[in-house]
Amino acid sequence: MEMEMASKEQINEQTIANTYAAMRSEINQIYSKITELEMEVNEHSLVIAAIEPLDPTRRCYRMVGGVLVERTVKEVLPAVKRNKEGIEEVIARLNEALEKKKKELTEFELKYKIRIRRGDREDSGEDASAKKEGAAQGVLVGPA
Repeated sequence: MEMEMASKEQINEQTIANTYAAMRSEINQIYSKITELEMEVNEHSLVIAAIEPLDPTRRCYRMVGGVLVERTVKEVLPAVKRNKEGIEEVIARLNEALEKKKKELTEFELKYKIRIRRGDREDSGEDASAKKEGAAQGVLVGPA
């Protein structure tokens, strides 16, 4: 009987540890995605700053689904601004989800009396390598 109880406790502890690790992993994934999307917002801001002062009738080229398309600054600028706003909305939703997951993790830690040793905890996903250059939509401005 004692062997069975010890075995069940060990399985229970292992289940708790696995669940906790999965929760932390999910939080780190959300951090990584937020970082990646913030980089895209920065790229969009740079493009907007570069083409806003230009003549609206000036030709520019935009990458759409892997195809380079010729447009004018007047046509491209609103689309880039819309994309940037859409990405910012996604970031806001991800931040909400992140806060919810952090709260769940804290409650889980309290429920099962989980303590993390200093140095083990990765509260920040800032160092995640989220450099995804191929997925960005590029804009190339042609000569006047």
